[in-house]
Order: sequence, then C-alpha cells, then structure tokens
Amino acid sequence: MVTLPRRRFMQGSALAAALAAAAACSSGSDGSGSSGGSGGEVAFEGTGPITWVQGKDNSGGMVQKRIDEWNELYPDEKVTLIELSAEADQQRQSMVQNAQTNSEAYDVISVDNVWVSEFAANQWIVELPADELKNDDIIQPVWDTGVYMDRFYAMPFATDAPVMFYRKDLLEEAGVEVPTTWEEVTAAVDAVRALPGHENIGGFGGQWAKYEGLTCNISEFIHTAGGAFYDDEGNLVINTPETVAGVKAAIDAFSGDYIPTKALEWMEEDGRNAFESDSLLFYRQWPYQYANNLENLGTDKFDVAALPTIGGNAFVPTLGGHNCAITTNCQNKATALKFIKWFTSEDSERYALDTQTLAPILGSLYEDEEMLEKFPYLPILKDSLDAAKGRPQAVAYGDVTAAIQDAVYPELQKGGSAEDAVAALESRLKDLA
Repeated sequence: MVTLPRRRFMQGSALAAALAAAAACSSGSDGSGSSGGSGGEVAFEGTGPITWVQGKDNSGGMVQKRIDEWNELYPDEKVTLIELSAEADQQRQSMVQNAQTNSEAYDVISVDNVWVSEFAANQWIVELPADELKNDDIIQPVWDTGVYMDRFYAMPFATDAPVMFYRKDLLEEAGVEVPTTWEEVTAAVDAVRALPGHENIGGFGGQWAKYEGLTCNISEFIHTAGGAFYDDEGNLVINTPETVAGVKAAIDAFSGDYIPTKALEWMEEDGRNAFESDSLLFYRQWPYQYANNLENLGTDKFDVAALPTIGGNAFVPTLGGHNCAITTNCQNKATALKFIKWFTSEDSERYALDTQTLAPILGSLYEDEEMLEKFPYLPILKDSLDAAKGRPQAVAYGDVTAAIQDAVYPELQKGGSAEDAVAALESRLKDLA
C-alpha cells in the first residue's frame, strides 16, 4: 500500500490542481483504474444490486425519490439507499468500520471531499476512470477534490460553500440594511435586540460543537485573517500573527455574545432550528438550508447574503462537498460506475439543486435562467465557491481535525487565549508530522 507521508498535506487547492491536471491526462485512459495506490488494475465488471450510502437525508425523501427513478430504469440493478448519521464524524466512522471489516454492505459511498486522501491511501476505494467522468462544465476546484497522488478516486456530486442566511423580517423591523462587514453584523444584532421581544436573540450563528463543523468554522476565521495551517509544500505554518488574529476574532465574538454560547453545542440542524424559531438573526450555513427555510419561513422572513468581511478582509469560506466513491469490496463495480455517471449527470445535478438546494458541480447551472428564477442566491453561492479554501488534505485527516478541535474548543468555551490555542495546535500538529 502506498500512503502519503503525514507531512505532505495539501493546503487549499494549489497542489490538488496540479494533481488533477496530471490525472486528467493520464488516469484511467483505458476505462479502468488502479486500486488505492497499489498499481493493480481494477476491472469495472459485475452488474446487479448495489447500495448507495450517505448521511441522513434532510430533504424529506427527495434522495429516495431520485433513486426510485433509477430503479424503474434499471430494475435488474436496483440501488438501495443506506442513510447514516447526520453527523459527518459518525458517517466517516461507519464507513471506516465497514472497510476495515471487509464488509460488502457498502458499494457506492458519499465521502466528504476531505476524506478522499485517507480512503484512497488505505485502499478502501478504487481509482475511477477520469476520462469517462470529466467534462468541461465541472468546476475545476470541485473536480480537484477527487484527486489523490495524481489519480482520480471520487467523483463530486455536490459541492458546498457556506453563505449567510439572515432574518429579513427582523432586519426590516429594526430598519437595518443587510450587513457586509463584521462591524455591521454586530450593529445589526444590537439594533434587533433593542426591539421588544427580541432582547435575547442570538447574533451570528455557526456550527461550533466539537466536531467537523468546528474545524470548518475556525478555518474560516483563520483563513480570513490571512493565516494558514500548511503552506503549498506541506510545511507547518500555523503559528503566525495572522492565525492568532483569526482565532482571537472568534474568541472575542463569543465573549461579546455576538456568536451565541449555545452555538458551542450546535451542529447544522441545531442552528437551523434556532434560525427558524426566531432565536437567531444570522446563520453561517451550507446552502441546503434554503429549501428548509422556504418551507418553514417563506421568502418574506429570510434571505441569503455573502458572508461578512472580518477585520477588513474578505471572508474566506471553507470548501465543502461530497463525492461518490466505489468501495474496494463492491462486487458489482460496472453497475456502481454506471450509477455514478447517472447520479452526477446534468439531470441529476439539476434535480438535486431543485429539490434539495445542493450546490451543483456544474458551472452552467449557476447561470441557468430557470434555476436563477427559483434560487436567486446562486450568484452569491458561486462567489463563495470561487473564494473558498479547503481544509488540510491529509491521509491522517481524522487526527488533524481532532487536533484542531482539541486545541481551539477549550479557549472558545472559556473566552481564553488565542495565543495558547495556536501554540497548542502547533504542538499537536508537529506530533503528527
């Protein structure tokens, strides 16, 4: 098994872009791939039933409805949906356990793009034929998320970058314009809190519980301040004044009660529930929430805007998203590949946007007149995608994200020291090198 040394992290998209370029030229040209870095050929053979494994579907059954369409088209190659936890960490744990026990229960899996290196290096997923899946409409940094060591392992089906949901009705009641800077966010929170009945409303929410959401959120404060975890060569560069400033901005936001203390217990759905129940004014969130807000609030009560500048710096969102991968133990790999092509087609991407407000991998859909009429926030989302940076790409990503959470979370809880948080994080990451 070939593994990536732990020091060789890929920060952002610079190295990933180079790997993708090589993959596009050389990977899978004969329609087959090689297994997990071992160099062995994988034949995409075997047709029949398969499973599609993903996190909990929050769309009210729209994923199953789409799979039902496949099953009508291909009754001899039925796909069974397996829903895992809504929490990313638990999803990963289930998939890792399935792979480590050599189970054949999972065939095509939805992997967070930051897991691709780990799953490929451990040969839990197989290389995919890039030439059969690539097209010019796929947003290049999104395609790059499926590349590891010059080879393509995981086909994106939904990308992601956060946006700012805001309670339009409450801002209008307070006579406040939609904020574009952090200073305007805090002023807006103060103005709404001055309204009768809203004295205790939460300000700017996010996903700050001690799980992957915390890594995404603190990464945004660090990157926005000009900090970084690693440079393009994989060298640790975390302990800088810029990184300290980013962590301090987050700590100060909690201490000043502009990020609610309750957010330290929030995952995505917790914050959405607060937003929809008049308990939160602004919410940093992935775009899937739009469909839920349409149903539960209506367009007269909410809208979407770009995330605010912080300290005069443009907000740097975290690049999210999920990719399709075929497990090594999948017995019907021909059907699995066929399903991936169908599940990532333009029709499927349009369906996912229309029914689940998932961010599409195809650039053309962000300019599509029909989609823009339904989802006027798409240009804002595209700008967020264009500005986004990835989390550190590492074979040992589970250890890296745990180190980030362990170092930062206690200081957020107690309104502590940004310098101490960054020093602790540097020490933990050095131990992983």
